[in-house]
Amino acid sequence: MTMTFLLAAIIAAIAGILLVPITGKMQDGGFNLKFKLLFFIVVFVLACIVTGVILYITMIDLNWTAVWPAIAILALLGAFLTGGVERKIKGIIAFAGIAIAVYMLSAPVFNADKKYDSAKMTVATELKAFDETKTPASVPPKYARNKMNKAFGQVPNTSYFELGNLQIQKINDEFVYVAPVEFSDVFKWFKGDTTPGYFVVSATDSSANPKFVKKDMKYIPSAFLNDNVVRYMRLHNPLKIFNGEVQLEIDDDGTPYYIRTYGKFISARNGFEPQGIVMVNAQNGKIKSYKIKDVPTFIDGAISPEAVSLQNSYYGNYIHGYWNTIFGKKDIKIPSDEGVEANVSPVFDEEGTMYYFTDFTSPKEGVESMLGYSLTNAHTGEATYYTGSAEESYMDSAGALQVVEKKFVEKKWSGSMPLLYNFYGETSWLVPVLDSNGFLQNYYIVSAANPEIAVSGTSPKEALRLYKNVLSRSGSTTVNGSSSKEEKTTQGTVMRVYKETAGDFTNVSFLLSDETNYTVSSEVSPLAVYLQEGDTVKFTYLNTTETFLQVKDLTITSLNKKEIIKKDKK
Repeated sequence: MTMTFLLAAIIAAIAGILLVPITGKMQDGGFNLKFKLLFFIVVFVLACIVTGVILYITMIDLNWTAVWPAIAILALLGAFLTGGVERKIKGIIAFAGIAIAVYMLSAPVFNADKKYDSAKMTVATELKAFDETKTPASVPPKYARNKMNKAFGQVPNTSYFELGNLQIQKINDEFVYVAPVEFSDVFKWFKGDTTPGYFVVSATDSSANPKFVKKDMKYIPSAFLNDNVVRYMRLHNPLKIFNGEVQLEIDDDGTPYYIRTYGKFISARNGFEPQGIVMVNAQNGKIKSYKIKDVPTFIDGAISPEAVSLQNSYYGNYIHGYWNTIFGKKDIKIPSDEGVEANVSPVFDEEGTMYYFTDFTSPKEGVESMLGYSLTNAHTGEATYYTGSAEESYMDSAGALQVVEKKFVEKKWSGSMPLLYNFYGETSWLVPVLDSNGFLQNYYIVSAANPEIAVSGTSPKEALRLYKNVLSRSGSTTVNGSSSKEEKTTQGTVMRVYKETAGDFTNVSFLLSDETNYTVSSEVSPLAVYLQEGDTVKFTYLNTTETFLQVKDLTITSLNKKEIIKKDKK
């Protein structure tokens, strides 16, 4: 707060010096000393009040580059009010201010290469295969928010509050959405002083119910004056350049913190490069800054979604400089706007590290093929751009959403939060499906390379199981249904058999005497419908980490043609 008043006083003093004629006279007369002093005091007081109010309300950084436009205007007015040498000096100051303003406004033309360099990514071909034993964080935020709103009756004095913004994160090795309870208006803040806590709901289990956690929070986005967490961060860090909204992060003990990403301008108050975070304890106001490399491990989203979205834009647009974005557009890649947070979507890997996902498409209108996709580590900011297979053309996220919409057009269901995974060696879109009221109804998995290969299930696990069956019988040379793409052959004696109908075919699951489990579709091996306990079998299967391994082809060695004929006659 002190620095805000100090800067306001400095700007007010500069305004007084520039506006009040110091040495000379006006063109038609002059000022006496008493009038000059009074004029200076009036200008100083008014400028100090106006500047202080503007700085406090806008919460702009107190970097010197922010005040140059005002200095240029004041110098022009001062030059108009005076004459002689003083007029020339103030005219030069005004001209310098205008020159700096032109530099500021033209910066996007000249710093495009610097932006691209700041956003350079490691290049790879394909995503690492998804571990089939895990459950992807696939509950869409719209559905999670609906569930929290329905559970809002758990909040004391409900009429005072409303649900804040959702944030996905990992708490105690579980992937969850958290959302703070916020004040509904300024009068409720004045009466309530603190909010009672926040909600937590699973990001992997759509059937889980939200849990309200009681933690009184004072420094939050919906508070006012110096209790507003954004203003509180600014007052304690007046020179820092912030980017993106504040985000709620919960440590493993349940303590709530608000964080915000800070960094530096690429040049001339244009562009942004992340450098660290400011973190505020929402309960007691303790505040601390961390550089990116020192951010506490419980913070999942140290890099704001807005900053990642900017980096994606720099990487996709400025590969050949600024003018290429207008003329030619060679090698330009446009980041998708289908993400759930500032055009990016959070996703977790097998180790629980959060990444921001974005797919890139062509600037040409009507093109739905994906040029590539990126994953940015939300904790460190390190990013990888995946080109995809050069032999295949992948459908982008907008195309995946259109496929879902056409599939459920009669029910008026729509897709939300499309995420790209490597399922069983096939690059695929996983799309949660919501009804018109925002409730989760289905999960849809569709191949990015071949939209005809698609399944839907009531849960991610069911959809993955059905997708594996479809891949195993697709007959495509590019699809082998395995994340590891490793096939093995074995044989043994069948101990148990389970059969279930799946459309026009039968899925047969069986247990061998060595206690290993397998599953096979009658579409792949028609004679599998005759499998029974005690049979000896020989088969090729896909060696994955799943409990039931997918069989590619199966021979029942204990079953001869005569036995088949007898069973058919019966």
